[in-house]
Amino acid sequence: MQFAGQRTGMDLNPVGEPYDILIKISEDILPEPDAILITGITPQKTIADGITEAEFLKIFDAEINQEGTIFVGFNSIRFDDEFMRFTRYRNFYDPYEWQWKDGRGRWDILDVARMTRALRPGGIQWPFGSDGKPTNRLELLADVNKLDHHSAHDALSDVLATIDVARLIRDKQPRLFDYLLSMRDKKKVETLVNGKRPFVYTSGKYAVEFEKTTIAIVIGPQPDRQAVLVYDLRHDPSQFLAMKPEQLAEIWKYNKDPEALRLPVKTLQFNRCPAVAPLNVLDPDSQKRLGLDMASIEKHRRALETDPEFIKRLHIALQLANQEREQTTLVPDERQADTRLYEEFIPDGDKRQFSKLHNSPPEKLAEFIEAFSDQRLKALVPLYKARNFAKSLTSEEREAWEAHRKQALLGGGQNSRAAKFGQRLSELSGQKKLTGSQEYLLKELELYAESIMPDFD
Repeated sequence: MQFAGQRTGMDLNPVGEPYDILIKISEDILPEPDAILITGITPQKTIADGITEAEFLKIFDAEINQEGTIFVGFNSIRFDDEFMRFTRYRNFYDPYEWQWKDGRGRWDILDVARMTRALRPGGIQWPFGSDGKPTNRLELLADVNKLDHHSAHDALSDVLATIDVARLIRDKQPRLFDYLLSMRDKKKVETLVNGKRPFVYTSGKYAVEFEKTTIAIVIGPQPDRQAVLVYDLRHDPSQFLAMKPEQLAEIWKYNKDPEALRLPVKTLQFNRCPAVAPLNVLDPDSQKRLGLDMASIEKHRRALETDPEFIKRLHIALQLANQEREQTTLVPDERQADTRLYEEFIPDGDKRQFSKLHNSPPEKLAEFIEAFSDQRLKALVPLYKARNFAKSLTSEEREAWEAHRKQALLGGGQNSRAAKFGQRLSELSGQKKLTGSQEYLLKELELYAESIMPDFD
């Protein structure tokens, strides 16, 4: 619903004016009410002041997606980048090239902040949450360091705060900043972590009491991905080495219970700019601050070496977990083509059709259903036309669009998007001490839902 960005030079000084664009929400979508209470952007505002996704992506590729651009955000690799990939996919643009082709790249300031706090915290104020635990939330980092962030969760305000936080880290800890900037290169990451030696690894998956940082070691590849499985050497591997694949698969599952036994193995993807560094960055202060007992770390590393079959059992455990996931996942409906980006890569022949589609008048778009070989793209064509060129729909296409909307919003009965939306709206409306602004936003969401709800048979 909102895109914002500011180009800077490598010195982090702004270049040109920022972008702040609202994007019209489509009539087959109901937004999360909680998100609207945070951003304050109603669907009605996007419809009144926004542009279509097709219009936005033309601007993005013509003006923003320039050669050599590094796309940077705060938790952008795990969050914002995924939105961009799916937006491009459903609008017939390559989902990935904007992140690597023609000297482009991506980076994430969140993990830079985490590793800086863990290894070189000097000169920067570091916030704590209401529970007394360390936190690296953007708005709190900006606040304790007296950086301007007047509207948290507004896209442009977040962009400018991210630049300020990046500049603060660069000014106070320039060597670490420059090092992590260089480690955007997935080949450099692979060279470091695959060196058969332990390395420092900062990740949101690790414990907050140790500043999200540990010493890890690669135990083997993760099949079918540009990734490896790494072991957290804080933990004695003895009990895990004694487990069968079925037991490993069971404790690998997510468990809300903080006391539950967890497998200290995670995936490290080379192309996700992980915050990794060689052991020589650990000075005595860092070791003490992070609770690292180097003798125990070495003992655990040696224990792993005694069982070279451990990785094979982990691979079997992964297969078991994947099989269970597949059995609990519904067969995708053709009308859910939006969600199917990661099933397989788009054929090159189909990608060559994209520019032709973008340059075709809306009345000719249906012809591309036959032109594409990928079934997902065939299913996306009528959705693309309806969302971006609604006035050009034929009566038959309008009927198909209404059938899609009915399934998207009402399919599933009590578990439908509409039912869950209404339930959450009621829960929020029933809360005490709502501000006038919050009451207004909830009412606007109610009116929007009523305005787009398909007719019942």
